[in-house]
Amino acid sequence: MMKCFYSFLFLLGSLFASGQTTDVKYLSGQGSDDAVEWDFFCTGGRKSGEWNKIKVPSCWEMEGYGTFNYGHDKPKADESGLYKTTFEVPAAWKGKRIFIVFEGSMTDTEVKINGKPAGPIHQGAFYRFKREITKLVHANKSNLLEVKVNKMSSNASINEAERQCDFWVFGGIFRPVYLEAVPNNFIEYTAIDARQHGELNADIFIDKKLPGIEAEIEIKDAAEQTIGKISSSAVNEKTDKISLSGKINAVKPWSAEDPQLYTAVITLRQKGKILHTITDRIGFRTIEVKPKDGVYINGEKMRFKGVNRHSHWPTTGRTTNKQLSINDVKLMKEMNMNAVRMSHYPPDKHFLEVCDSLGMYVIDELCAWQYPPYDTEVGTILVGEMLKRDLNRPSIIFWANGNEGGFNFDLDPLFPQYDPQKRAVLHPWALSGNINTVHYIKYNSGIGNMFHGRDIFMPTEILHGLYDGGHGAGLDDYWNLMLSNPLSAGMFLWDFADQAVVREDKNGFYDTDKDHGADGIVGPYREKEGSFFTIKEIWSPIHLPERYITPGWDGRLEIENRYAFTNANACGYTYRLAKINSLPEKAIQAVSGKIEAPDIRPGERGYLQLELPAGWQDYDFLYVTVKDRYNQELFAWSYEIGTPGRLANRLLPQEGSAPAVKENTDSWSFSAAGTEVSFDKQNGLLRSVTSGGKAIPLNNGPVLISDQELICKSVEYEQTGEKPQLIATYTSRNGKNTVYTFTWTMLPSGIVELDYNYRPQDMVKMAGITFDFPEKEIAGATLLANGPYRVYNNRMKGGSLDIWEKKYNNTITGESWDYPEFKGYYSLFYGMKLDCPTPFEVYSGKEDVTLHLFTPAVQEQYDPKRNHTIVDYPEGNISFMNAIPATGTKFGKAEDFGPQSQPHRARGNGPENNISGKLYFRF
Repeated sequence: MMKCFYSFLFLLGSLFASGQTTDVKYLSGQGSDDAVEWDFFCTGGRKSGEWNKIKVPSCWEMEGYGTFNYGHDKPKADESGLYKTTFEVPAAWKGKRIFIVFEGSMTDTEVKINGKPAGPIHQGAFYRFKREITKLVHANKSNLLEVKVNKMSSNASINEAERQCDFWVFGGIFRPVYLEAVPNNFIEYTAIDARQHGELNADIFIDKKLPGIEAEIEIKDAAEQTIGKISSSAVNEKTDKISLSGKINAVKPWSAEDPQLYTAVITLRQKGKILHTITDRIGFRTIEVKPKDGVYINGEKMRFKGVNRHSHWPTTGRTTNKQLSINDVKLMKEMNMNAVRMSHYPPDKHFLEVCDSLGMYVIDELCAWQYPPYDTEVGTILVGEMLKRDLNRPSIIFWANGNEGGFNFDLDPLFPQYDPQKRAVLHPWALSGNINTVHYIKYNSGIGNMFHGRDIFMPTEILHGLYDGGHGAGLDDYWNLMLSNPLSAGMFLWDFADQAVVREDKNGFYDTDKDHGADGIVGPYREKEGSFFTIKEIWSPIHLPERYITPGWDGRLEIENRYAFTNANACGYTYRLAKINSLPEKAIQAVSGKIEAPDIRPGERGYLQLELPAGWQDYDFLYVTVKDRYNQELFAWSYEIGTPGRLANRLLPQEGSAPAVKENTDSWSFSAAGTEVSFDKQNGLLRSVTSGGKAIPLNNGPVLISDQELICKSVEYEQTGEKPQLIATYTSRNGKNTVYTFTWTMLPSGIVELDYNYRPQDMVKMAGITFDFPEKEIAGATLLANGPYRVYNNRMKGGSLDIWEKKYNNTITGESWDYPEFKGYYSLFYGMKLDCPTPFEVYSGKEDVTLHLFTPAVQEQYDPKRNHTIVDYPEGNISFMNAIPATGTKFGKAEDFGPQSQPHRARGNGPENNISGKLYFRF
């Protein structure tokens, strides 16, 4: 017999005895992690034409059946799936009414019980529907359930809204199926408006009109203690709706920062007899949209730090489970987000429940990817199904009627008819509900709107995260501009996770439909991209502005409390001092301590006072970590105490014998302590390196990264004490202006020192020097820099100064997911040991150098000419940079996204404005 899962909803023993609760029996699994096998027949595509088994819930393409389609595909497969299973009705359900409930089925769904239709065919994939089957089931014997699901709907507007879209489209019963047993007269649904100070209004809807009925709502806290009750008077005339109003004292309001939940026990009586009792989890909170002002939660003005999320997993498609919902919300909160938009359809019920319990503000969306939307007839049904399920979720603060032009305006009035809270109805990318949700705006854009208008604006899609672009890249500038604008209500990044499906029909290929699904902050299995940590820092509700630590520093750090409700003293603060004793051995000397939590109210600034031990100035780095009231890290900031030059002088050997010098026909050779280096006489560039008898293939540098034509004016040998030097001078093409000089010095220890000085160009994306080194047999690198993720000029935040063990990979972001990526730019470079058959170490003697460590491969699934996320890299493989490029998004070049995304400007009339650098090579 098929394994069944039982879940009985009850509260008190007396209710148990009366049987006037709702009983539930699952015919399927409750999610992708406990799916149950049914019989299945697919009419087309893979494994079609014969009866087999399939997991329910599931998307049948992910189970090996039918045909995969992305929403842009034309034509699409028009196959059907036939399901069969058997079930028995519990004997205890005798005398109850029985319904079969489908939480979601793609798309047209016909249900039969024992060969007889159970109501009309349901149309629309993402909505819970139920059919009464009381008169169709047999007691005390097996019942046959048959379901026919058509992928393509017979309603053209459903296909346009749900399947002609920019996301994967599947077929099948993809959410749970269960039986519900209720009393003969029962509560159909409730609509509750619970306000922050305890005011509670509720409408209770009954299956049919009845006389002499009354209702009661009992509110219980987390300890199951009753804190209040609200009762109605008996209604003598027949009615199918009872309204209650009252106040519950001493409630704690719900917010994303402090998601206080209560249990509402709702009881329907007739002449004192209990007809039906149900429960729901509610939160007391007040939402206000004040035109030309802002969005307020519990009286506090909000800025939403949000992201768009699809219900998706690479091996199960749209079929998910509660643990996945928990994990996703935890990842969002780890990024210090407080809001999520359901793109572009209502999610699994358990996702909303997790948002209630962990604390996230939600935009719940009626599906319609773009124009045209649902027609009014079917849309009216689907709005009702969506709202009846989701009305009482405190996490939902807005409804969305479609997306990007997919708005059926006839449906707008239905939302407030169902919703006693009268939550605003958004039209994402348009102005609706007194909020302009315009999509993908450029930095500081708007003429009479957006950044320069009089309406509240809150982009519900922004900074499109194709591959490694967008998201954190540009966010710092956008967020600072929004913080300065009183009409900004925040933003929602696009989007949370890469939507790849594992294509077993393509040997396990992870298919994102080229560029269409590769736009997440995390990968398909929630692998974290670099933007994850950039967002985490920028959106931290406790904000520490940038500053430099000097020897005379008094131990005070400025701090800003960006919470809406939480005092800064609710958080925990610690520091750690670190001193690097060896880079190759990753030896770190550290000391740590606590910082007294400051009393700073939301929206205000103050100071952290660090009581550091004597001699703190001798350490290299200071780390300050802030954790929230739940002991979850908000962010760990790192500060430089010393300099790269001080660290290099401490770590590198200083003693040795006088270096030897040899002049050859076309080169100079310096040698000391077993290391020999050779330089070209014509240009001064490094020709070869030998150490311990082994050749190290670093050469052809330092080449100045420049698009101007340079002439090597001279290469001169000098002797400074025991140290031989080679000095190269480069001029502009006319030979008059010195543009670039560098000096090689061999130290007695065998360390090779390189000093360089150049005049930067104006309006450039890159500046620095570069070398050649073969990308062959590289195992990795031990890196002392801001890491562990690579950076762009508009995505510098999120990292930490530390020793990072970087393993080599050839990851192409969004097409493979071995993160962090190995290749790219690393800021605040102190030193590196390259792990390969010919290893060497290199250290910076100057501040603010960015390492270019090999050049990432570009995406194979997208035209490079259209890919604004591909950035420029020097021609050499290892470079030391003073300026690096910014990255763009799917919809715009980098220059569209703020000050940090612009080409670099340089201006100076004398050599004192040149850029200088110093490197130490230990071969």
